[in-house]
Amino acid sequence: MSTSLPPRIASYEADPDKVGRVLLLYSGGLDTSVMLKWIQDQYGAEIVALTVDLGQPGEDFDVVRDKALRLGAIDCLVVDAKEEFARDYVLPAIKANALYGGGYPLFTALGRPLIAKLAVEKARETGCDTIAHGCTGKGNDQVRIETTVASLDPDLRIIAPVRSWQMGREEEIAYAREHGIPIKGGTEAPPYSVDDNIWGRSSEGGPIEDLSEPPRDDVWETVTPPERAPDEPQTIAIGFERGCPVSIDGERLGLVELIERCAELGGRHGVGIVDHIEDRIVGLKVRDIYEVPAAEILLTAHKELEKLVGTIHQNNFKPELDRQWAFLVYAGLWYEPLLGNLNAFMDSVNEWVTGTITMRLYKGRAVAVARSSPHALYDAALAGFGESGGLFSQQASPGFIELWSLQSRMAHRVRNRQTG
Repeated sequence: MSTSLPPRIASYEADPDKVGRVLLLYSGGLDTSVMLKWIQDQYGAEIVALTVDLGQPGEDFDVVRDKALRLGAIDCLVVDAKEEFARDYVLPAIKANALYGGGYPLFTALGRPLIAKLAVEKARETGCDTIAHGCTGKGNDQVRIETTVASLDPDLRIIAPVRSWQMGREEEIAYAREHGIPIKGGTEAPPYSVDDNIWGRSSEGGPIEDLSEPPRDDVWETVTPPERAPDEPQTIAIGFERGCPVSIDGERLGLVELIERCAELGGRHGVGIVDHIEDRIVGLKVRDIYEVPAAEILLTAHKELEKLVGTIHQNNFKPELDRQWAFLVYAGLWYEPLLGNLNAFMDSVNEWVTGTITMRLYKGRAVAVARSSPHALYDAALAGFGESGGLFSQQASPGFIELWSLQSRMAHRVRNRQTG
């Protein structure tokens, strides 16, 4: 196996001779556990481990912390960041109806700048000069983490051992055995690479890479396959205030609890399965399987309410900015000034996004079936097919049509003179 240290390519990469204390983003899995020992050996550095709780289901953070300390970390910090994640990262995504490539609700992309921000803060507090992460050279997360760190503290340096050590899984297992590193789940290779938080779950690699095959049943963890979902639909009413979801069926909930409740309800009914072909910013085209029940419900409901209260011009214009917002976040540019500009626009539009959307959950679909808002630009007396009057005069329509079509009719005549 190759364990030599690579030459520096970027200015923010660590000079091996100047690494003293390293803040390691630590999950407790094979990669970061091997990394914890490898950095000590290769750099002679002290390690402070950092584990961030973004609502990963089923994770025992006490076990993660104890493992890091047993492997030689001088400390392992566990930060519960669920509330901050929901308030400062997921909520702006809801306001921006954020989907990348029409399907990915950015749950990993939203989590990485927060994790990197916390890494910078804890590195400063613990006297670390370098931050280490376990991202590969083929993914987007390396871009998101390193861009954030370089933006927030240019004096901190980065090391990314997985990019350089050229160890495959079997070599990592051999390294772990040699150095007495416990391997979660034994030595059997998991079929998928998984990442999750309260906003969603992704699976990639393994059988998923065969584009000719549908996803296998063993990929589903949080969403019931639609064919096995309940035979009776369920309706839930999502209440919003200024673009923020605040209640389910009239019960006010904190944002984290509301997201978790939507995830449970949607998952039960098979809502939120996305089989997605995605264009990564590093140039690769990949297939990912997403389980995103909360995002499917809340983004759909928010978009419906926004449509109800927005003018035709707002509703035609905002989706273009939504797509730009999603791209910037996907691309790791959380601190790009344009994103701040877009957030100001999203907040302004969402000042009027207050009301209730009733969603019907059934066999993999989440559909809006009822809508209400004090700011709705809908008037049944005007829009109904019965006799209308008042502000709307059907007798005015011919004159409107005459003027509305004027340039189009003129252009058609002028450009078709030669054909008679």
